[in-house]
Amino acid sequence: MTLDLSSPMAAPSRGLSDAACRRIEAVLLPVLAILSGFAAFALFLAVQGHSPAEFASLVWRGGFGTAFSIANTLQRAAPLLLTALCVALPAQLGLVVIGGEGALVLGGLAAAAVGAALTGLSSAVGLGAMALAGALVGGFWIGLAGWLRHARGVNETIASLLLSYIAIALFNHIVEGPLRDPASLNKPSTAPLPAEFRIGTLPGIDVHWGFAVGVLACLVSAFVIRRTTFGFAARIAGGNARAAAVQGLPVGRLVVAFAVAGGAAAGIAGMIDVAAVQGSANASLIAGTGYTGILVAFLARQNPLAILPMAILVGGIAAAGGLVQRRMGLPDATMLVLQGCLFLSILLSETLAGRLVPKALRAEASAR
Repeated sequence: MTLDLSSPMAAPSRGLSDAACRRIEAVLLPVLAILSGFAAFALFLAVQGHSPAEFASLVWRGGFGTAFSIANTLQRAAPLLLTALCVALPAQLGLVVIGGEGALVLGGLAAAAVGAALTGLSSAVGLGAMALAGALVGGFWIGLAGWLRHARGVNETIASLLLSYIAIALFNHIVEGPLRDPASLNKPSTAPLPAEFRIGTLPGIDVHWGFAVGVLACLVSAFVIRRTTFGFAARIAGGNARAAAVQGLPVGRLVVAFAVAGGAAAGIAGMIDVAAVQGSANASLIAGTGYTGILVAFLARQNPLAILPMAILVGGIAAAGGLVQRRMGLPDATMLVLQGCLFLSILLSETLAGRLVPKALRAEASAR
């Protein structure tokens, strides 16, 4: 008996499987998007007569070049880890939620109000109550957008964006009205938190504990999505909601649950900002951190583990902003232009999804 080497069964395994192609694209697409965004921004600088090489050198020095700059970068990355999860978690269900800013400011306001009301209690009880308040308020706010999508068919992108504007208006009204500290004259704010309710820094580095909370949240989110039946059901529903419903999966409850989880992450980001940085709820909370989290989540392609390096990258760019302004004489909005270039490039890179690996390799893989 002879073996027919021309048979497909006997042919050597060549080519890449669909899963391998997806893994390759998951790495290459964000890298290409980042390089393309920086290239576009370099052209923007060159047209104005500024040196892209000098800009890159200053960004490296201001964001990653010294121990102080690294600490500053990690400090800025801390809330981005959580606001990016506000986008990435609902995205597992195919939702595009962009209202993290509203959940952050209301979560911070709730935490500040609870902290001021619990003066005299232990640090553990006070911080725990503040974190719970921030998570509940933020989760409710984004969960409302998820419920509107499930129950009424309202587009979650529009709903979450409009809810964010409402949240900011509500925040300003309460901070400047019912909860305003009479001692805050030029900058309206709530009553300052007691010293025992302030969050300290990590041992050996000048970075508050919020960074560790953000890292832990990303790790837990990745585990839930990849290693639990709950996360598996969400990914199935995100791939084809109708087929998931036919199979008996509770698509509606999953949509609301993941929206609530994302909002809770943003609400905790607001609580951390109040307890670790601001000391009270004031207008400084409305710093665009929720919107920057959208960029981080898209750069990470909604992968909680990839959010870690992307948040640090974007945090480093923000940390270098002051140095770039002083040395190159560029306006503060220059960093926003860079973020815009990155966001546009990551959106354009999605058109390459499924096309980045040559068709010949895919054809060989499918022929095995």
